[in-house]
Amino acid sequence: MKHGKIYLVPTIIASNTQHAVISPKVMEILPGIRHFLAEEIRTARRFLSSLKIYESIDELHFEVLNKDTDLAAMKKLLAPVFNGELVGILSESGCPGIADPGALAVKFAHEQGIQVVPLVGPSSILLALMASGLNGQCFAFQGYLPIKPAESVKSIRVFEKESGKKNQTQIFIETPYRSDAIFQLLIRTLREDTLLCIALDITGEGEEIVTHPVKQWKLIQKKLSKVPTVFLFLAT
Repeated sequence: MKHGKIYLVPTIIASNTQHAVISPKVMEILPGIRHFLAEEIRTARRFLSSLKIYESIDELHFEVLNKDTDLAAMKKLLAPVFNGELVGILSESGCPGIADPGALAVKFAHEQGIQVVPLVGPSSILLALMASGLNGQCFAFQGYLPIKPAESVKSIRVFEKESGKKNQTQIFIETPYRSDAIFQLLIRTLREDTLLCIALDITGEGEEIVTHPVKQWKLIQKKLSKVPTVFLFLAT
């Protein structure tokens, strides 16, 4: 039997933005998908329900794919694909496979010769880079900084050195409740002439994307609210 396909289905990155950021192509393809892998099933069901394209969400099948899923489980999770059906992979926020456990399913799919189809949607990482004014030719996404402040400082200094050496934009994300603490750590640790971009609540009502040298951020004395934030910096 011919294999089905895996569709990488983008989700919203700010509340109630589905009609602004989910493309007509995604809306066209989704009704043909009945099987989904998602980090949080409840969130996935709520997102698909908000699109108003299914008569009943209860008719859909969901399996969990998260950071604890191992490669050995993928054959069972993707069983519908081996039966010729379509499977959608949903990120908790943004695009599957980018800072997201969906990459594990994609890796398995390539090993098995299964076609993977990425669908266009919002990525806070790329949107922040686009609007930052920093180097978009050479950049590195570093994920999350370490939890312990001393280790975070060490990482920041390593990334800043690499940034200056390669003219490379450094990008990382943080959970909303730690955003302000990380911001304060950045302006204390980075050199004053390093350009720092703070991208808050991208695509949301409170979206704010601002780039200043660190010395200017120190004068502004800004305090970040608890919203999703992308941090970018470039050593000059």
